Amino acid sequence: MIRLVGCFSSLRYWCLLPLAHFGPKFRKIVYNFGLLQSVRFKKFRFPTALILIAVIFANCDNKNAKNKVGKKVRRPSISFAALPKSVRSPDDNPASVEKELLGRFLFYDPILSGNKDVACATCHHPNNGYAEFLDISIGVNGKGFGSRRDFRIPNDIPFVKRNAHSVLNTAFNGIDTKNHYNPKTAPMFWDDRAKSLESQALEPIKTLEEMRGRDYSETEILKEVVKRVKNIPEYRKLFHNAFDDEEITIENISKAIAAFERTLLANNSRFDAYMRGDSEALSISEKDGFELFKKVGCANCHNGPMFSDYKSHVLGVPENKKLPLPDRGIGDSFAFRTASLRNLRFTAPYMHNGSFNDLQRVLEFYEDISFGRSRNPLLPKEKFDPLVRELELSVKDMSQIISFLNSLNDQDFDKSIPEKVPSGLPVAGNIQ
Repeated sequence: MIRLVGCFSSLRYWCLLPLAHFGPKFRKIVYNFGLLQSVRFKKFRFPTALILIAVIFANCDNKNAKNKVGKKVRRPSISFAALPKSVRSPDDNPASVEKELLGRFLFYDPILSGNKDVACATCHHPNNGYAEFLDISIGVNGKGFGSRRDFRIPNDIPFVKRNAHSVLNTAFNGIDTKNHYNPKTAPMFWDDRAKSLESQALEPIKTLEEMRGRDYSETEILKEVVKRVKNIPEYRKLFHNAFDDEEITIENISKAIAAFERTLLANNSRFDAYMRGDSEALSISEKDGFELFKKVGCANCHNGPMFSDYKSHVLGVPENKKLPLPDRGIGDSFAFRTASLRNLRFTAPYMHNGSFNDLQRVLEFYEDISFGRSRNPLLPKEKFDPLVRELELSVKDMSQIISFLNSLNDQDFDKSIPEKVPSGLPVAGNIQ
């Protein structure tokens, strides 16, 4: 009897040992087979032990990724590269110094908003890495800057629905693992609702809570903006220099803003230097973190020069309680486009609705969903993207992965702000 008990104890020890030392794959196996709770409550029996050993070691060398129902998951082609040192412009909007100067003024000028209180730079300010430190933005009827921004009272304007992307490096949106991209069809926004920076530039102007306000319809605001700009002598001169004898049109306004945004680059991070041949640009910890980043599955979606596959994925991010209704994403599927991991230092809080304040919480969320735990009650785990379910992330990996992600930061970008704008309105809108 004593021998039997000793044998049983040893067997249980060796069954549990991999759970502690061999990472999330083993814990995931136990979790999915419903055995972990049995072990904890000492209902672990000899036949179950044998099954567990068989399951664990049968999966140790399984190199074919499978989802929870046994189907093979097709892994993407993964590679990484430094960002290009220069950008492409669409054929119908070639870059010029004059056009970029005009776009710069328009970017900072609240003349483009219905109430003349919001500029592009209100939510995409260089002091915040051309993003902002809010979970979801406050546009029309807002006051203050960054995390201190709030609505004026009284207020009947809702929050902006989603977290503000950084404008930095959006010139490269859509770039693939071979450095191919088309600026004419570059995906924009969390839901891919616009293609190209030219199209993107007009969407906030048309949106009630971002810049339009309640005094104009979507059609009326575009006409009103053109009318306002035409009535300012300095703008008439700037448009003449940028577009020769062409009229001031909403299309040319969008082209000028896009031309300026293509100058906002942060393409000289330490990771870029490393990929260009400087083997000492990354620390040992960062190099280890890079290998872990690839090994655990982060690179399945975050790859290429911008660390984004520019595809949509279902993750089950918790809803933002500031919003009255759930954000169902692309086609009511709860899918959102993969965000770039460039310059994360300037883009917190993270995810499409700013749910997580720091990278540790982001990685803990991914660990949870890799185990099939949903943080969004509207989304069952069966709806999670198969690639996400195949993550093999554990707490011990997180610090090194975060260390690597910090190597993607580049602080050497254009932070200059015009002293004034042609309309005479406050630069960057009502941010005081």
